[in-house]
Amino acid sequence: MKVIVGLGNPGAQYAETRHNVGFLFLDGLAEVLGLQFRAKFQGLWAEGFLQGERLLFLKPQTFMNLSGHSVKELVNFYKIAAEDVLIVHDDMDLPLGKLRLRDHGSAGGHNGIKSILGELGTEAFWRLKLGIGRPPKEWDPARYVLSTFGESELPIIEDLLERAEKVAGLWIKGDTNRAMNLYHR
Repeated sequence: MKVIVGLGNPGAQYAETRHNVGFLFLDGLAEVLGLQFRAKFQGLWAEGFLQGERLLFLKPQTFMNLSGHSVKELVNFYKIAAEDVLIVHDDMDLPLGKLRLRDHGSAGGHNGIKSILGELGTEAFWRLKLGIGRPPKEWDPARYVLSTFGESELPIIEDLLERAEKVAGLWIKGDTNRAMNLYHR
């Protein structure tokens, strides 16, 4: 069994923001698989199968800075090993449209990852970082991540989410080296 967690903030006012690209990813994947989210584990979760693997999807509803509470509840309930968890989240340090798959690491300034690190007590979980780019110099980073994508950015984000689905499929199969070789460009 594997878990894919998309990070974001609950509420309609955050639905299409840069910080919610993890939620957007899971919503797209759940739609493809015909899954419905329901409330549990301080979040919205769904269960399904992909490539013969039982999958749990989770969108924490604790707000970004407390995402670890929700992740820990689900992981403890199902006794999931950290290496079977993939966290999908926004990353300002990656240019818009780029992605990176990592098997460990620090929070890198991301408060959702910081919360998960603290709650799980390990950095040995997978991360799929989705590049949202840096804010313009005059913008506060917090304002930037809570802003919506511009019209010209939407095709880039759609392409990013499609590639992220392919990376997640390779991760599920355990073909992480291939995922990194194909998509870290």
